[in-house]
Amino acid sequence: MRLERLTFNKIKIFLTSDDLSDRGLTKEDIWKDSLKWQQLFQDMLEEASDEFGLDFVGSVAVEIFSLQAQGMVMIVTMGEQNTEEDELDEGIIEMQVKMEGCEVILFEFAHFEDVLSLASRLFQAGVTGGTLYSFENTYYVEMDSELPEQGKIVALMAEYGDPSIFSIHRLAEYGKVIIEGSAVETLVQYFQ
Repeated sequence: MRLERLTFNKIKIFLTSDDLSDRGLTKEDIWKDSLKWQQLFQDMLEEASDEFGLDFVGSVAVEIFSLQAQGMVMIVTMGEQNTEEDELDEGIIEMQVKMEGCEVILFEFAHFEDVLSLASRLFQAGVTGGTLYSFENTYYVEMDSELPEQGKIVALMAEYGDPSIFSIHRLAEYGKVIIEGSAVETLVQYFQ
């Protein structure tokens, strides 16, 4: 689990699929309003409170973005309250949950050599396509989540990189496209 403070009343929490499975949860448990999910959410709020000095009291809006096999990103926003409401609602957290899917698989890589190794392995597995980006001294590989054998693609990508918490839209806007649409075969062609 990774935490990042976005604004004075908003934090981003990235949970990998492993984080969820370690706690016996799946993404589908969000909709079931299970006791395990509520406990995980309370633990996340406590950790964020300790790390950032935030006090979660009152209304909390939660946006959940599913990242296919990589896990999920939660954006937690605390509602503004006046002091009278604070006294009345002390200890009660009201949650509004909104969940969105993701159309791409996006991983980040610290070294270009890792991207080359990944491209070689994907090509050997019969996988082509993908887009390669660069942003803030990090490389990103985007693959279409509709490709067959998605689990194999994610497993191979996880060997060489880490799931990215960036949205593809932010990366497309601020990052630099190095190879668009044919990253795997282009990298293999020129670097093997």
